[in-house]
Formats: sequence, C-alpha cells, structure tokens
Amino acid sequence: MARIISIVGLKNAGKTTLAVALSSEFVRKGRRVMMLKQAEQPNPAEVPGGETGRFFVEGKSERVLIAGSTTRTIFDRGAAPSDPEALARRYLLDADIVMVEGFPAAPLPKIEVFRREAGQAPVYRPDLPGAADWLALVTDDEKLQAPIPVLRFRDTMWLHLLASLAWDRAKPLTG
Repeated sequence: MARIISIVGLKNAGKTTLAVALSSEFVRKGRRVMMLKQAEQPNPAEVPGGETGRFFVEGKSERVLIAGSTTRTIFDRGAAPSDPEALARRYLLDADIVMVEGFPAAPLPKIEVFRREAGQAPVYRPDLPGAADWLALVTDDEKLQAPIPVLRFRDTMWLHLLASLAWDRAKPLTG
C-alpha cells in the first residue's frame, strides 16, 4: 500500500533539496518513490506555439503523453481533482511512498525544512490549525525548539532518522 507525506517550508528554504535527499534515501532502502510537486508557473503544455502546446491548447486534447527514450510526461486537463491525495491516487498509486512538495494546507503528514536565511521562523507553530500533521522540522537553526522532533543538518544521522520517521508516520494512501 502506498504512503504519502508532504515536504513544506518557506520559499527558498530547501524543500526540493530535502525532497531529493529523502527520495534518494528511500530508493537506497529499496522503496519505490514518486513525487508530486505543486507548480506555480504554467507547464509547457499551456504555452502556445510549441508542439506540446498545440496539441493541448489548439487541439483541445484532454490528455497528452510525451514519450522520450527514458521518460514520459503527461499533460492532463481532465476533471482530475487538485488535492494531492486524489492526484496521487490517480497517477501514483503504485508507489511505495509519494512525496508531495507544496500543498501546505493539505491534511497530510508534514516535514518542514527551515533555514534561517529563508525566514525568521518556521511555518510550524503548535497553535496552528493542523499542527498535529507536522512530523518533524529539519533546520540549520541551533536554537530552534519545538514540541515535535527537530533534526539539525549538522547531525550526522539526520537523513536516516528522518527517513525512518517519515516512513513510519506517512499516511496510507488507499485506492
């Protein structure tokens, strides 16, 4: 059964860097990892003029699959829901674990990455609605304290600990 977790944090905090490191650790442990990223910019299928854009925009195709020698990309305008659990069920259900970057309001187990250069304080606060969804904070802030596990980048085993915590507390993604 697939599991799902979310990586959250302030802009430029290192969400993608953390997601890549955690994904590599899961793969090293033999897990099948799939990613879901919330995008703010238009995808290439929405840009008029290019071949993909022509299929999708001018041709009004519901779904376009671009197949390369080693990768495939799907552009889908169907009535798919936009919440991450529904998207993962539709496209990523054969994963061992789905890692979501973005969708901070979704009721998913969350790992927050917080770096001091990205902001004054993490998104997490104990009084925040949904605070119980936070699994851990990963940070470079030596003084940060929280009522949830705080892992520091300087700790030699932080990634191994985070992978174990994430796997154990990830939400089951039922079909």
